[in-house]
Formats: sequence, structure tokens, C-alpha cells
Amino acid sequence: MIHRAPRDLAEYSELLEAILADIRDAPDPPGPDLSQILRQHPLPDGRMLSKPQVLRGYVQYCGRVQQEPDLELLRYLRVKPTRTISGVAPVTVLTKPYPCPGECIFCPTIEHMPKSYLPDEPGAMRAASHEFDPFRQTASRITALTETGHNVDKVELLVLGGSWSSYPADYQEWFVRRCLDALNEVDSTTLEDAQRMNESAARRNVGLVVETRPDQVTLDEVMRLRRLGVTKVQVGVQSLDDHVLTLNRRGHSVADMGQAMRLLRLGGFKIVAHWMPNLLGATPEGDLADFRRLWDNLSFRPDELKIYPTSLLSHTVLYDYWERGEYQPYDEATLVELLARCKVLIPPYCRVNRLMRDIPAPNIVAGVKKSNLRQIVRQYMEQHDLACRCIRCREIRGQNVDADCLSLNRYDYATDVTQEVFLSYNTQTSRIAGFARLSLPHVASPVSELAGCATIREVHVYGPALELGDRQDGAIQHAGLGTALIETACDIARNSGYRRLAVIAAVGTRGYYRSRGFELGDLYMTMSL
Repeated sequence: MIHRAPRDLAEYSELLEAILADIRDAPDPPGPDLSQILRQHPLPDGRMLSKPQVLRGYVQYCGRVQQEPDLELLRYLRVKPTRTISGVAPVTVLTKPYPCPGECIFCPTIEHMPKSYLPDEPGAMRAASHEFDPFRQTASRITALTETGHNVDKVELLVLGGSWSSYPADYQEWFVRRCLDALNEVDSTTLEDAQRMNESAARRNVGLVVETRPDQVTLDEVMRLRRLGVTKVQVGVQSLDDHVLTLNRRGHSVADMGQAMRLLRLGGFKIVAHWMPNLLGATPEGDLADFRRLWDNLSFRPDELKIYPTSLLSHTVLYDYWERGEYQPYDEATLVELLARCKVLIPPYCRVNRLMRDIPAPNIVAGVKKSNLRQIVRQYMEQHDLACRCIRCREIRGQNVDADCLSLNRYDYATDVTQEVFLSYNTQTSRIAGFARLSLPHVASPVSELAGCATIREVHVYGPALELGDRQDGAIQHAGLGTALIETACDIARNSGYRRLAVIAAVGTRGYYRSRGFELGDLYMTMSL
């Protein structure tokens, strides 16, 4: 029988006080050997409290005595601080299993799982344990983040699982509504009610992300995504070679991909591309040339990127090719060199979110199985004096910086339908503290509400997620960088001849933009210049 400490740790208050006193008295806080301290203060039955239990007990204690928690102590006790280091709390939920229109040969089809997901992937296991219910998944993740010391006032919802656009419209609306209900802690009757309540909720949705296929992106789909509150779309590019796409039965063309990005960009969405090296028919040199097309071709140039080297899995058609000797995964040395050469090409306006999918190693039949591939590639790049300019490699993350020492940088680049302006506040060592994306369209937007508008597609300020309205010395969030970026975007749009400025606002950020002069329309918020 497994004995667990109760969720309410009041009965261990004296023990907790002794543990916290030893942490404060450690020679070099906040870096004491916590395990040693916990061993010195065992429970009556000889067990030790865990780090999350100490954190939870401290928060409960502060609530009982109506005392503000020590922020430095909270920061030290927080579990996996990088989860909210970007300024928001990411909450990932999976949709129920549902048929996908794709027939990709590399994609596993497992009963009772959304297409392409495996039952032992961490996110899929969590979703299945809640029977893919959106409310329960969201509420569970909020509880888990809170109990491990993370602030969850600002939540980015990532809706994954299959191709979002292939699910029935009523299911999509219900799914988003129930996610918002979990944040609002109130049941709603309509999506609009849930969105309205979230504008002033304690936990606000500051970003809503879905993933889909390029051939599913139409003007009607763009309008529907906005009505749901979507702000970012992940699109499966996989390859920019029509021959490779055909061999892997993707079911769409490179032209479809260009059209999808065009519609999404003119709709103001942030665009995340998924790219897969080592597909059937690919070679390392061919993959490198393919990766260059992401940036050289004006139809693409995504804002963010997930690189998913092809994993050879059973329950796939690709596995049959491998068994016949018609497919061979790259070895580690080949893949690491390829990824390093790719990272050198990434422009400074793009963020690389992932370098390998989170697939448990036992599922991978052959090829690279290491989950720390990003670290291995970074070490290779350091050894070969190579540098990556992507946002993730330059963001300040948990560092405290002086806002007065930041400089405003502007980086312009063209797409086939817009002039893009990437604004960033940088440290003296070129670390990014915050940024904004401004689109200046040179073709008419198919979305009537955006006619004649310049569009802010993103405003993001880094640093550990703080409570709404909170301010900490040395923390960049809530220091006015977001407002300064918006004001700069206004000036650029006005000087470029635009008379209106739009922003693709998540429902939980509407109040923020209202206070800065924007008014809510049907799908976007706009202001006169």
C-alpha cells in the first residue's frame, strides 16, 4: 500500500516551518541541497515531504495566516520553472479520437487515440485519463501547475490531436467553450458567454492554438477560427518538395501550403510550421535545400517552427518500407549535422519551439531515439563555432534585466502579401526581452473587417509569468514594454499610410487592448490612427 501525505498539510505546519527556516538559512540561497534538508526533517513514519508538497504546504500556510508569500522562496520551490518562463502558462489539451483526412505513411493509427498520437506519450496519457474531456483536462493542468508553484493567471491553450479543422463544427465550439469554463470556473451556455466571462476572469486565455492541415485552410475556416478565439495556427508543412509529399501520401501540394499561409497571415494569425527531415525519398542534402525554401520562398517564412525528424514507428506504412529495405533512418551523426546546418539558416524573427517530437524511445524502431536532441545539436554547434539566431536561442528566459538598458530593434522582411516588421527590445548582448509582429499588407485582405488595416499579429514580453497587474524588481513583465511596442507599431503603421490598426486579440487580452485604445469589432480589435 502506498502512503501519501494529505493534500492539506496543516498537520505538518511545525515540520514545514523547520524545513523553510533551514532553506532560508542555507549558506548560498536559493541554492541549498534541498534533499539533504528534507532528510533532516522526516515525517513521523520516516518518509520525506517532496518539493511540491513543501511548496503546497507553504502556500497553504500563507493563506491561513494571511501573509504574502516570499517570492524568492516561491521561485526556488517552483517545480520545472521553465514551464512558465516565457511569461504565460501553457496548457495542452487533446481532442478525442476522430478520423483524419490524411493518409501519411509515417503517421501511426492507434485505436482509441487521436491520429498520430501514441498511448504512452505524456500528453496523450493525461488526455486519455480524463477521457479527452476538455474541462477536466484543462482543470487538471491548472491544478498541477498551481501546486508546483506556477502562476496561472495567463494561460495559453494548445489544442492538439488530429487535424482540428476536420472535427465537426459543433464539437469544436463545445471543446473551446468547456476549456474556457475550466478557466472561468463557471459553466456557460454559449461560447460567446464563456469568452465574455474570460475577459475579466482570474485566469485568462491569452492565446489559443490549434493544429491543422494546409489543405483544410480556407477563408471560411479562417473566419471560423477567429470566432472560436484562435490566435495561432500550427500547420503541417512536413516538406516543400511535391515529390516527397507525394511519396509520403500527404494529400496536399506545396501550392496548397503557400495558399494556407497567405490566408492565415492576412487573417492576422501567428503561424507555426511543422517540418520533417528524413521522410521517405529525402536525403540530407535534399532536406537542407528544402529547409532553405522555408525562408527563401516569400510564400512561407513562418513565425515559429517545430522540427520533427521522422521517427520510424510500428503501426505505420513507413515501417513496411523499412522492412523491405526501401527506407533507412538517418544515423545520429548525420541528423545532428543536418539540424545544426539548418539552425544556422533560421532568421531572427522565427522561434524554434521543438527539435524533436516527445515520443517515448521504446516506440522508435530505428534511428535517433534520444530525447535531448536539442542539447546534442547545441553542443555540436558550439564545437563547430556555429550560432543560431532564432528567438528561443536569444530570449532572456529567467534572467532579471534592467528595462532602462534595453534597446528597440527593428527587422523588416517581405512575404508575398505583406511587409513584416519584427520589433524587439534587446539587451546589450542581443537577448530578447519582448517583441511584436506587425503586418503591413500590400494586397487586400479577404477578411472584410481587416480592409485597409495594418495588423499586430503578436505582442510578447518574456520573464516568469506574474500575476495580472503584478510587478517585480528586475522582471520585464508589466514594465511597460508591451505598451511601448504597440505605440511603436502605431507609429510605423501611420507613417506607412494606414489609417487603422488591428490586433488579433485572445479573449483574455481584450481588456489589455481596450485600455490602449482598441475597440472590439466582430472578430478583431481595431483603433483609428
